[in-house]
Amino acid sequence: MQTVKNGDTIRVHYHGRLTNGTTFDSSEGRAPLEFTVGSGMVIKGFDNGVLEMKVGDKKTINIPVDQAYGQKSPEFIIDFPKSNIPEGLNPEVGMQLQMSGPEGQVIPVRVVAVSAETITLDGNHPLAGEDLIFDLELVEIL
Repeated sequence: MQTVKNGDTIRVHYHGRLTNGTTFDSSEGRAPLEFTVGSGMVIKGFDNGVLEMKVGDKKTINIPVDQAYGQKSPEFIIDFPKSNIPEGLNPEVGMQLQMSGPEGQVIPVRVVAVSAETITLDGNHPLAGEDLIFDLELVEIL
């Protein structure tokens, strides 16, 4: 029976959770995730975790932070003057916003603090600094 190798395009169902058990994403009720193994479409630990699986296999993989989204970077946390916020926008902790980078690229940020003069924005990936656990089921090798 064929096993997954780099370069294969596969479909996999997954349930992702943090080490404390909190679910952060799942394909339940949706089409399975389709990606090409080793292409960089998913985090390194996920790519490595599906290698050698056969259609129908189920397994749980533990992905350390360095093979997931990396550590949180303090340089991606900034204090932004409230005077530069568009009129009518009332930022609250947890709110997702978008900023424009130096070359016009969209950068998603999360409001992590609000004071009288500034809002603190975190541009780290929401799962940065976390070890991840995925329950996988290989549905298909295309």
